[in-house]
Amino acid sequence: MDLRIFTEPQQGASYDDLLTVAKATEDLGFDAFFRSDHYLAMGGDGLPGPTDAWTTLAGLARETSRIKLGTLVTSATFRHPGVLAIQVAQVDQMSGGRVELGLGAGWFAEEHAAYGIPFPAKRFGPLTEQLEVITGLWAAPVGERFSYDGEHYTLANSPALPKPVQTSPLDPSKAGVPVIVGGLGPKKTPALAAGFAAEFNLSFPPLDQIGEKLDGVRDACREIGRDPESITMSTALVLVAGRDDAEVDRRAAAIGRDPQEVRGVGIAGTPTAIVDRLGSLAELGISRVYLQVLDLHDLDHLELVASQVMPQVG
Repeated sequence: MDLRIFTEPQQGASYDDLLTVAKATEDLGFDAFFRSDHYLAMGGDGLPGPTDAWTTLAGLARETSRIKLGTLVTSATFRHPGVLAIQVAQVDQMSGGRVELGLGAGWFAEEHAAYGIPFPAKRFGPLTEQLEVITGLWAAPVGERFSYDGEHYTLANSPALPKPVQTSPLDPSKAGVPVIVGGLGPKKTPALAAGFAAEFNLSFPPLDQIGEKLDGVRDACREIGRDPESITMSTALVLVAGRDDAEVDRRAAAIGRDPQEVRGVGIAGTPTAIVDRLGSLAELGISRVYLQVLDLHDLDHLELVASQVMPQVG
């Protein structure tokens, strides 16, 4: 089981805060450091204000050496796919090939209004075209041009540069980075994941729906002749760990969550309880878990998981 640290810096974090957590993530042996891509806090004042996801990851690319770095997920409404393809490829180069791109349709209307970003009523079509454009730009052979004529995006005679360091997990003969697609939709999202993604992610799903959702992705893979075992299945769940119940309750209160509620929906409890929850997820086919860490100043929280949980599930 891969354990990754997932942060929500729009709730209030500076770059230095994120750097501290990313370095702890690396030093403690976690697989990756991921962050959300949002520009507005969801409750609270959000001070000191938002940090841009890809600017942050560019900095972390130069200040870490082992962990994977990525977004869960970048909003397709924020950036033109040609620009995003350049940004991700550059950060992949800066990291020596450690970047992964989670890409989603976008959903938070208020943050778009707050910063003057258009928020189209229909966003699935643009997301599909972004996946086609971004992967197409990366995959185009060096020296050849890339053009695209879609309903939402048009590219003409692009040199399709720069290229990522990595090769595409779906076609190692071509450049690309691992793409993560996720969501709870029954048909369209599984089809997108089967067609473009190295990983399918369920973020904060009802636990009793995970098996059904993963089966939908496996079916979508079979429909296009893809081996369902070739796509990594992952989930993101809130982390509230403690050496005993009192510590779990304290950490839940620190992030404004009910202790019993998080025990029911997240990766929460004592190390033994967390190992059991991870084991249940593994039985469903989940092989990667993003641990949503909401108190970025509680590094002892990460140390506890690294020392008492990770050795039992690694």
